[in-house]
Amino acid sequence: MSKPIPSVDRYMTTTPTTIDLGESLANAQKVMQEGHFRHLPVLDGERLVGMLTERDVQLIASLDGADLRKLTASDAMTNAPWSVSPRAPLDEVVSEMAEKKYGSALVVDNGRVVGIFTAIDALTAFAELLHTRLAK
Repeated sequence: MSKPIPSVDRYMTTTPTTIDLGESLANAQKVMQEGHFRHLPVLDGERLVGMLTERDVQLIASLDGADLRKLTASDAMTNAPWSVSPRAPLDEVVSEMAEKKYGSALVVDNGRVVGIFTAIDALTAFAELLHTRLAK
């Protein structure tokens, strides 16, 4: 008898740190460094408008003349980032992440960011599932 596939909310990081659309890239970089994470959902008020990654900030910082104090999250973010419901089946989310080479999925419920599911969360889920479902 097989067990049901868990949903992404079981393994997601709840209440992720977010950043405002107009926040400087210098501050975004500081927030990521201090929090030890690589993904920042970008909000306009309460509305999700983008995703800023550590890689985005590093790319902008490498450009001649780029001043991270003057550039904002909106200058470097990915618009309309991929998002899933908290009830999305884990297998579907990780399959899409692998196929599209996404480092994370934003978890959105009723238009609000309620979590983030990263590649690290996927590895944690994989390890748990190996121990609980496949252990002899």
